[in-house]
Amino acid sequence: MKKLSIKIYILILALTSSCAFFELDNYDVPSETIRGEVVDVATGEPILTDQGSEGIRVRLTELSWGENPTWNPDFFAMPDGTFQNTRLFKGTYNVQIDGPFIPLVREDERGVPIANESKTLDIHGVQDVRFEVQPFLKVEWVGEPEVINGRVRAQVRVTRGVSTDEFQSKIQPMGGYSSSFQNVTDVRLFVSYSSSVGYRARDERWSNMIEFSGSAFNAQLGQIITIESTGTIPEGRVVFVRAAARINYDTPRGSGIRRYNYNEAKQLMVL
Repeated sequence: MKKLSIKIYILILALTSSCAFFELDNYDVPSETIRGEVVDVATGEPILTDQGSEGIRVRLTELSWGENPTWNPDFFAMPDGTFQNTRLFKGTYNVQIDGPFIPLVREDERGVPIANESKTLDIHGVQDVRFEVQPFLKVEWVGEPEVINGRVRAQVRVTRGVSTDEFQSKIQPMGGYSSSFQNVTDVRLFVSYSSSVGYRARDERWSNMIEFSGSAFNAQLGQIITIESTGTIPEGRVVFVRAAARINYDTPRGSGIRRYNYNEAKQLMVL
């Protein structure tokens, strides 16, 4: 009988603890929203880039919980430079973005702040935010890409989105500066069945890349560059194409990720 009483007591204790456990987790689901856009400060045009970790990274740091805040999980913008997160708690957040543009938050080698163009927002309901940035490069279509014998032939023009002098004036104070940072390393033509065509969504059979060493590309800045896809795309298929270019500089600093600037995607029928 004594053993039975002990078992009943343990069962009651377990049930009570279980109820308390579920009560602790009985909070409202986060439902506040931040919506953002990233545009060229000079033109107001959206910053077109990749989708995923090679694109625009968004980092939110909630400041409502004391002096030692930690950031929320990073997320990434869409290829058109817009971003959205609909699962946030109400609170005050610092919003920082990194992408193929002059870093908004810059420090010197000692960690002393040089510039901070991040934004601090009180997020309650739907909060819109706009970042105006200086893209490293601008990639434009010249005419329309066309399909010839199962291959895409495209012409593009690549120019700098920020002058060499201004790039140096903002990056050099961060330390470890090299003139090679501004070198254009490659121009790519991405081809895919996916409308989100890019580095992540590319078909290796047809996508192509032209590489440049050192400052060799400088002579082609502003000039027409012709690039063709590889292989042969089957007839009767619809494909999407985008061109991209990047410089020899990683963002955020030390990440090793050299991000591409893109042009807009085009849809083609292979006849």
